[in-house]
Amino acid sequence: MSKDKQDVDPGRRSVLKSAGGIALASLLPAPFVHAAAGNTIKIGYVSPQTGPLAVFGEPDAFTLDEVRRALAGGLKVGGKTYAVEIVYKDSQSNSNRAAEAASELILKDKVDIVVAASTPATTNPVADQCELNGMPCITNDTPWQPHFFGRGGDPKKGFDWTYHFFWGLEDIIGVFTGLWAKGGTNKAIGSLWPNDSDGNAWGDPKMGFPPVLAQKGFKLVDKGRFQSPADDFSAYIAEFKKHNVEIVTGVLPPPDFANFWSQAGQQGFRPKIVTAAKATEFPAAIQAFGERAAGLTVEVWWSPVHPFRSSLTGQSSAELAAAYTKASSRPWTMPLAFKHSLFEVAIDALKRAADRKPASIRDAIRDTQLNTIVGPVDFRKGPVPNVSKTPLVGGQWKKRGKGFELLVVENGQASMVPLQDKLDLL
Repeated sequence: MSKDKQDVDPGRRSVLKSAGGIALASLLPAPFVHAAAGNTIKIGYVSPQTGPLAVFGEPDAFTLDEVRRALAGGLKVGGKTYAVEIVYKDSQSNSNRAAEAASELILKDKVDIVVAASTPATTNPVADQCELNGMPCITNDTPWQPHFFGRGGDPKKGFDWTYHFFWGLEDIIGVFTGLWAKGGTNKAIGSLWPNDSDGNAWGDPKMGFPPVLAQKGFKLVDKGRFQSPADDFSAYIAEFKKHNVEIVTGVLPPPDFANFWSQAGQQGFRPKIVTAAKATEFPAAIQAFGERAAGLTVEVWWSPVHPFRSSLTGQSSAELAAAYTKASSRPWTMPLAFKHSLFEVAIDALKRAADRKPASIRDAIRDTQLNTIVGPVDFRKGPVPNVSKTPLVGGQWKKRGKGFELLVVENGQASMVPLQDKLDLL
């Protein structure tokens, strides 16, 4: 990802090492650390509003408006009705800043619960600070393995305070190979995996893509991890051409992919399928690629055709997407529903909490069984403690009018989401 994202783990360690004051505070009685204004419940929210991950934060303003409107009459917790305040912090797409934002929410703003989203650069350091300080926390929009294992999670123990819902590497591997099996290719795959939490997890020789690709008969051409941001992909393109690669995959930010895709065209490299996670998930990024965006494929976490409704507003997926477009004059984007669902789960837990004590809220999160706009969330089902999985399908960007539309073309991992079109080779 960005240079900032590369330091997720070192950044997390440095914050924890320097958090002596925070650690001491966490040993004091809970009211000292967590007590918020008597008649107001505070929800802390950390998201990348600026920096290279800002595209993930595009729906934030709309989401907060909707949530505040839904909670205008207050929220009943433990038999008492409270006003609700959302305290929003920008992570600046930087793991160190994300950790600082979380500690500010806990120690300075005295929030009752923290929510966060948008890649390990945000979710991991935020969750670490919450775990350290005994703060109930809900995160999403990071594959569960980089989030859980990237934080040193033990499947036998799990975490005490932090809960996460999203899909996993097993799901995206299934979606991608399902997409690639639909096309007539030679099964030679070139990988673009950066030296960051996502890239290292996806390229892991035991837990990532390589063993599954080998099992399914694909030939992997992996030149190794690149440092992001990256300006020159000539060596990768030459390697892909040498091995007659017809499928390209990766998990990289839009600027890196834009450089690769432009240079591929200039150097006469024309794969039949390109499936680039992160880089091609967003309408704004796709528009920047111009005509070369047509036919690009990507995983789809959520879309207007997903058959789910919000537990907070009652909106269907299609209605939420339409409301966003009407309010913002922008096309729907996948993080929209996951931002919304963070507040669905948090508010549901607060409603069920015996009182507003941190342990009561934490216990209510643990017991969550909620149908949300992104599907059912149940933290007791696993695959590991503190984690719930959401469905995943595959899509392709198709030319529609003056722009492009992402249509579902692969649903082998989640048949409840309807297909909208068939896969076309580039």
